[in-house]
Amino acid sequence: MSKPILLILVAVISLGAGVVARSGWPTVEQPKQALPAFALTDLSGKQRNMNEWRGKILIINFWATWCPPCRKEIPEFIALQNDYSAQGLQFIGIAIEDKTSVVDFLKNLAINYPILIGENDGIALAHSLGNLSDSVPFSVVVDAQGQVIHRHQGEFSRQQIVEIITPLLTDAKTD
Repeated sequence: MSKPILLILVAVISLGAGVVARSGWPTVEQPKQALPAFALTDLSGKQRNMNEWRGKILIINFWATWCPPCRKEIPEFIALQNDYSAQGLQFIGIAIEDKTSVVDFLKNLAINYPILIGENDGIALAHSLGNLSDSVPFSVVVDAQGQVIHRHQGEFSRQQIVEIITPLLTDAKTD
């Protein structure tokens, strides 16, 4: 399957899943799982391994440039990264499309967290982490011990994130 057709297919599936998510289908929280080992390239072409962020609280966000809720989340993620990075929080964006599209989109944004290029590997990783509808945005919260403790389908608000990370930040201070 060609890359443009695959991206169109992902976009259609994501749009459909977004409509379903907004219609009020309840989400089922999945059990904790260890974050699988993986490595993806960043915007400079450097291979980035998840071990790089071991011991930090991670928010891994799967997104795409053509996704309106994804685009809406980014400024909040930038602000939260500024506000909580000193306390061990690290955002990681995984774009599920090609590098050229992502670089063009980010030209006018001052992103302060790593953006990795996932393409098909990113879609497969999101699926393995519980994104069974393969839609974006999709985020996971990983505690400092490397356990995925929360999965979030759809737009992730500042308030929702703060509610989830606050006890983790407290736990991290006492460990």
